[in-house]
Amino acid sequence: MFYKAMRLVGNLSTVERLRNLAQRSNYAKTIMTTSCCKIQEEVSKLLALKAQLGSEDAAPSKFVLKTPKGTRDYNPQQMTIRNNVLQKIITVFKRHGAECIDTPVFELKEVLTGKYGEDSKLIYDLKDQGGEILSLRYDLTVPLARYLAMNKINNLKRYHIAKVYRRDNPAMTRGRYREFYQCDFDIAGQYDLMVPDAECLLVVTEILNSLDIGKYVLKVNHRRLLDGMFETCGVPADKFRSTCSTVDKLDKSPWEEVRTEMINEKGVTPEAADRIGEYVRLNGSSELADKLLQDEKLSKNKSAVEGLEGIKLLLHYCELYGIKDKILFDLSLARGLDYYTGVIYEAVLTQPIKIGNEDQTVGSIAGGGRYDNLVGMFDSKNKQVPCVGVSIGVERIFSVLEAKLAAGDISVRTSDIDVYVASAQKNFLEERMKICAELWNAGIKTEQSYKKNPKMLNQLQHCEENGIPLAVILGESELKRGLVKIRNITTRQEDEIPRDNLVEELKSRIEVLDIKEMNGPIRK
Repeated sequence: MFYKAMRLVGNLSTVERLRNLAQRSNYAKTIMTTSCCKIQEEVSKLLALKAQLGSEDAAPSKFVLKTPKGTRDYNPQQMTIRNNVLQKIITVFKRHGAECIDTPVFELKEVLTGKYGEDSKLIYDLKDQGGEILSLRYDLTVPLARYLAMNKINNLKRYHIAKVYRRDNPAMTRGRYREFYQCDFDIAGQYDLMVPDAECLLVVTEILNSLDIGKYVLKVNHRRLLDGMFETCGVPADKFRSTCSTVDKLDKSPWEEVRTEMINEKGVTPEAADRIGEYVRLNGSSELADKLLQDEKLSKNKSAVEGLEGIKLLLHYCELYGIKDKILFDLSLARGLDYYTGVIYEAVLTQPIKIGNEDQTVGSIAGGGRYDNLVGMFDSKNKQVPCVGVSIGVERIFSVLEAKLAAGDISVRTSDIDVYVASAQKNFLEERMKICAELWNAGIKTEQSYKKNPKMLNQLQHCEENGIPLAVILGESELKRGLVKIRNITTRQEDEIPRDNLVEELKSRIEVLDIKEMNGPIRK
């Protein structure tokens, strides 16, 4: 009996040992499973890092080489058009006494925030750069206001030509980009009503006339009139700006779509939207302003009357400047930017242009207005500097001219070279170089072949392809007699002249040359 009891105890001990062994085995499995998971996690990280490094070192063939969305390159012909357009614009700006300034391409984000209404979502924000939160400039107007406030400037007539950036949906063929040039003309200072405003409109007409891109109209309206109109139609004051942004879409969308957005998204009542619709369909001249001053509702609203009186004065000044036929008083013009306080205007082409095989409308090619309160937003004492200005939409102008170039309606000469120094025989490189230096020193735009012994046919063909009007041709027999030949590339006429009189002869011929304008009409 004793031995049976001992054997039972021994069996129980064995069971206990087996149980303990099983528990330790499960624990080991758990540890191993956890370790394997951690190892697998680290391996995954290493593989991801390897893939990242591998993509950076990938062969160039796997990289899609292109410009970023909404940007483009410009070839020599396009740059010739661009530079000529900008030069004509600058000429007009300077004619009116404007001075040039420049500002950084990026600003503190808080400088730009809250100035553009619903368009603020289009601002490009940059990553934190050492504690400063920055954004790319959206336009040139807000940087000007910051510049005036920071430097305590009360009076300035300035122009500024520079790139701006917007996270917009690009339409490349219509000149709508994410990176593009603006050409701004602004008058800052306390002056009499509508005098500088009318000059801004005159500046726009002079620029568009000089560029000769097509028939256009300058639409004008007044923010005070819009505010008065919204108020009499029953729009709450806190919805003026958002409603204004919706009305601004009438140049791209039909009234029914604009009305629906007003009601469903901006909280305007259907009755108020319908009353607004009656007004924004109106356009005309000073007669329309007189008619609206007799309107039962608008005539009782102070803001509306102030705006209408301002429009009448502006149209009168435009008549004195001889541009009244280019001006259209249009109540649908709203311009969505929050900082406008007075007159607003926009230039649009009245006819579509041929782009490819299609007739397309280009849209606004210039716009601006009065912004009297913007500078005060940056001044610690809220000191106001009234401003009015205009921005020329040069990218859209470029698209019009490039379309004309593609259609053969205009010509482009990408080089300004007037004289090409050529040689008819071998071993004349040094003599060509001496003549080039002499002509360059005399201020004559000159070039030559970079080959020692270029073929004559290739030299003349280069002149024809690049629109170079004159060639100086060196020959052994002529040089021995102290002569050189001057060849008119167009007529192919050649004249021998004394070598010593070369500079004077070339200058006199260049003065009378009929060189095609870089982006003017082709002479028939």
